[in-house]
Amino acid sequence: MSKIKWIIFGLVSIGIVAGLVVYSNNTTKNTGISDSVDAYAVQAASDSNGKIADHVYNDNDSKVVLIEYGDYQCPGCASFNPTIEKIAEEYKDKIKYIFRNYLLSYHANSKAAAAAAESAGLQGKYWQAHKKIYATQSEWEYLDSNERTEYFISLAKNLSLDTTKFAEDMASAAISDKIAYDASLATKSKLSSTPAFYLNGSPVDSATWGDEDKLRALLDDKIEELNK
Repeated sequence: MSKIKWIIFGLVSIGIVAGLVVYSNNTTKNTGISDSVDAYAVQAASDSNGKIADHVYNDNDSKVVLIEYGDYQCPGCASFNPTIEKIAEEYKDKIKYIFRNYLLSYHANSKAAAAAAESAGLQGKYWQAHKKIYATQSEWEYLDSNERTEYFISLAKNLSLDTTKFAEDMASAAISDKIAYDASLATKSKLSSTPAFYLNGSPVDSATWGDEDKLRALLDDKIEELNK
């Protein structure tokens, strides 16, 4: 190879490496959260998450924190939701159960569904909407953009919400920020699929969370450990 070709090759190689470094840095920066943020702790309302705090079922002073990341259009999430709802209710005074959004790119209506739940939350009915959205997944998952908006507004009406405010909130920057912030926490936790669970910072494998008895045993052990 001639000297000129070697120089060109070297410059191109440097450019590629530099580009990868920039991409890597941007990927980190685009998570929307700093390195100091503890992804496994309860997140308070802030500018980063649209001033919408984590949704904690029956918020209490427990040191045991179970975090679920889910996508409302994910069939596995929907089928497991009745089980985790039952466990959350059973342990409502013993653990902090948190649900966060993690949208899968191939689910066209998942963001609208997440926005609907978050919008209901701004009117004090997050968990009611959360349950209803999962329970009716087959009714809205393949609707077009206009139909799905009408569907979720109808859901809001059934929950006795202010539908005008609900519709405005669904399209708001605050709701988008909250959904993106949840995704950033998921990225920091190295999550890649849904549903996914973390108990006090440790991932819970599917063989455990997928078995009610094993999940209860895990929670019981953690409760006993932290209450000694």
